[in-house]
Amino acid sequence: MDRIHYAGGELLTGSNIARSLLAYAEALAQRDSAASVEIPVRHSDGTVGRASILIGPASQLVSESETLGGEELVDDALVAELDRRTAGLATMRPVTGIPANANVTDDPIDFDWDANEDD
Repeated sequence: MDRIHYAGGELLTGSNIARSLLAYAEALAQRDSAASVEIPVRHSDGTVGRASILIGPASQLVSESETLGGEELVDDALVAELDRRTAGLATMRPVTGIPANANVTDDPIDFDWDANEDD
């Protein structure tokens, strides 16, 4: 379990959920964007509930491991969705190392990768 400190409060959730949430918050901040995310949390009385968190450029999240708090909260679908959203925000990087004599046309699909190979 991980305890997330956020906006003067704290939330107890699963470790994988916390890691994915922080990675998504970082990706959003790099894009100067925000999103609302709902995650499962364990309340102080041991019951499980949900919390909505607004994350973005000004979010200051801290996650720390927690040994108390009962059984680990798991939401594989949520983790997969947060990871998908994070990947969707990744910075695109240009392709490097294209040979100078490669046959590059205006059509990016029509690229002759074998320009240097002998037939």
